[in-house]
Amino acid sequence: MLACVLDAYPHGALLACSQDCPNGKLTPAKFVDMYKMFFPSGNAEEFCDHVFRTFDMDKNGYIDFKEFLLAIDVTSSGTPEEKLKWAFRMYDVDGNGVIDIHEMTKIVQAIYDMLGACSSNRPADSAEERAKNIFAKMDENNDQQLTQEEFLKGCLQDEELSKMLAP
Repeated sequence: MLACVLDAYPHGALLACSQDCPNGKLTPAKFVDMYKMFFPSGNAEEFCDHVFRTFDMDKNGYIDFKEFLLAIDVTSSGTPEEKLKWAFRMYDVDGNGVIDIHEMTKIVQAIYDMLGACSSNRPADSAEERAKNIFAKMDENNDQQLTQEEFLKGCLQDEELSKMLAP
């Protein structure tokens, strides 16, 4: 699910970024505009907020060219573990080092919204159902939180989960 979202834009986004951001600073608004080019029928804003937050490593409110290149490198040619660590940071909305069911549901819903209601890539289950199923598979100690270790292990052991959750 996340993979199809991110695979749709990396190389085109690099070109768009260099043309639309000649000062080398990609703003949240420009970022959303770039995503909308690839997902015109869906609502990209919520998902873009999460991706932008993850790409903006120094939290200064924009993505500079170095951050952009690092993010594109990880999402397009990183190892499976690097991609999953990046995805974990995106799903960990509050940055506390674990993913709870609400954070997972929030990201899954943002992906669903971006894909749009008519997309053939959009799963039939609800975001809540999808998040609960993910937790059922990954939350080894049933504490209602996924650590990075549980997230990585769950994805690396389940190809379907890995494709769904990582770029």
